[in-house]
Amino acid sequence: MIHPKNATFSDRQAASAAAKKALLEKMKPKPAVIDPNIEQRKAERELELEILREERRKERELRRIENAKADAIRREEELIDAEARELALRAAQKAARDARYAARKQRRK
Repeated sequence: MIHPKNATFSDRQAASAAAKKALLEKMKPKPAVIDPNIEQRKAERELELEILREERRKERELRRIENAKADAIRREEELIDAEARELALRAAQKAARDARYAARKQRRK
């Protein structure tokens, strides 16, 4: 029978601890090279972000203005349509009233 390399419990326990330690070492962050221009790049990135934010603010403001204009136009059209419907209704009511008056006059004759 072949005997395993780590035959005893303490050998297996030591191997397990070494494996865990190796895994933890693998997960640790590596020492990074410090870039001398890191502050400059950070400032440039923040400037770019600020420019993008300002552009987006302007776009939102333009969209808001356009939406307000479109809403005003839509409300105006709705008012005009409502007035036209009201006038048509009144004209139909007047025509019906005139027809009733004419029918009444015809009955009297």
